Order: sequence, then C-alpha cells, then structure tokens
Amino acid sequence: MTKQEGRPFDENELLNQIGRRNLMAISGDRVRVIRNSELDTVEIWLPVSSGYGVSVSLGWDDTYTVAREFVRAGKVSDKGTIEGVYCDEVGEVAYQASCFRSNYEFGKVVSK
Repeated sequence: MTKQEGRPFDENELLNQIGRRNLMAISGDRVRVIRNSELDTVEIWLPVSSGYGVSVSLGWDDTYTVAREFVRAGKVSDKGTIEGVYCDEVGEVAYQASCFRSNYEFGKVVSK
C-alpha cells in the first residue's frame, strides 16, 4: 500500500512462487493487486489481521521487496521491510512478515 519503486510483473507468477498454502496461512487466500499507472508499478497486498498486512513488490534488479505494514485510519506505517528477496525465498519471507505477534523483529537490524 506504500509507494515503492519497482516495476510491473505478473501477479499470478508471484502468487505461484509464494504458494497457495502460504497464501492460506498468511491471509486466508485474500489477495489485493494494486496497480499504479502513474508509476507503472504493481504491488500485491495480503491482509493479515488487526490492521497488519504484507506488501510484495518487484524491484528493477529482479528481487522482491517484502514489507510488513500496519494500516490505521488510512495511515500506513512500515513495521519492517526486507529487500533483495529472491523468487525461491519470497514465500517464506512473506510468511515471516505475516507473523506480527511472534516475529516482532522482522526486517529490523539486530546488533549482537
């Protein structure tokens, strides 16, 4: 739901890469495709619950950006983003993004 730089892609191919079982676990198979003709981008929005959702877009370097977002009163807050996700990893990363109750450190740099 945010304006991310990226490029158009075939959303059916992305949904196949994520996998039907992952889609059921993430959003109950609810998928919203957001097309922005001004920016010439496509984004997949997977609503999770309690205002959280997972956004997936394709970058110009052929890697995905997966973001956990929180929406309240029309305002979108980024709660963690991972860039550079390859097609064979996008299902797992999207699933981890959807686990907002148990994986609060998603997309955040943690120093040790």
